[in-house]
Amino acid sequence: MGETEVQKWQTQQDGFGHLTQSNAPMPKPGKDEVLVKINAVSLNYRDTEVVMGLYNHHKTVESGRPDPIVPCSDMCGTVVAVGESSNSSSSDVTWKVGDRVLSTFNQSHLSGQIQGADMATGLGLPLDGVLQTYRVFPATGLVRAPSHLSDEEAACLPIAAVTAWMAINQFRPLGQPGGAGETVLLQGTGGVSVSGLQIAHAAGGKTIVTSSSDAKLERAKKLGADHVINYRTNPDWENAVMEMTGGRGADIILECGGAQTLRKSFDAVAFGGAIACIGYVSGKQDAPGDRTNVNLLALLRNVTLKGIINGPRDRFEEMIRFYEAHGIHPVVDKVFGFEEAVEAFEYLFQGSHFGKVVIKVGA
Repeated sequence: MGETEVQKWQTQQDGFGHLTQSNAPMPKPGKDEVLVKINAVSLNYRDTEVVMGLYNHHKTVESGRPDPIVPCSDMCGTVVAVGESSNSSSSDVTWKVGDRVLSTFNQSHLSGQIQGADMATGLGLPLDGVLQTYRVFPATGLVRAPSHLSDEEAACLPIAAVTAWMAINQFRPLGQPGGAGETVLLQGTGGVSVSGLQIAHAAGGKTIVTSSSDAKLERAKKLGADHVINYRTNPDWENAVMEMTGGRGADIILECGGAQTLRKSFDAVAFGGAIACIGYVSGKQDAPGDRTNVNLLALLRNVTLKGIINGPRDRFEEMIRFYEAHGIHPVVDKVFGFEEAVEAFEYLFQGSHFGKVVIKVGA
């Protein structure tokens, strides 16, 4: 490894236009750490909020730190150096030079329910993220990259795919994923929803996709969507869901909209179904005069409402085995160069993408 410096993008959380590049000395891995050459980074909606200073709803995440932070959490890279004892019996995870790896989002979240302390280990805030050429990771903060995926495809998995996986399998025992025969409703065609569509379809479930774009809905059909709904031309899409399911509703809803969609999700969910709260692209607060009584709505159909903050390392590994068994390839909408990071953020924020937006870092 001839390089002696790391190139990185940094933000003061003051907007896309203020993203800056800088260099830093090449770090060395310590005990039970590895140095990774980062090859590809995928963007998430969270990353746009961090850069704009809007990621402030988690009290356990320090969003107002004054020093610049490296954004982004999702990467695929190659191990180039291994710290002392990383390959000894004292380490739970072993890596060797040349291994292709993926980052986990909350680095300390290894198994089970996430805790507040794990939120302090989130990549791209509060920890420096992965939009840089090299980064040191704890050995336990990485998973093996699927062999059948390119770097750009594999980089799409850590947040979008794992979040979708947890939305569908969160209540099933580890090692026993399911979904066959269930109806899954996917809101929109962003990274999480498209991942959920692919997972549910491969598992043998029925899928319903909503979007404001007929062109995107046609693409969703090609990925296996059984039903599609344009919510612009059919604003009462919850009624359409009930019709498509014979009055039963969806067993699982990936609730990505937030303020303008949650009430409708309660009207579209099956008795005993689950609404996985993932995002809030339509807003974080109800519209004036809209008083959503979540308690009553949950009672009406015995619904489980569960927030999803990604998932633990062991379920990530479980998902990778599923992707390999079914030959699933994440949908990459567009790839930008490392020097085009600002343009990549702006493109994602515009919302015209289908699937994932990726920045190619290494050669």
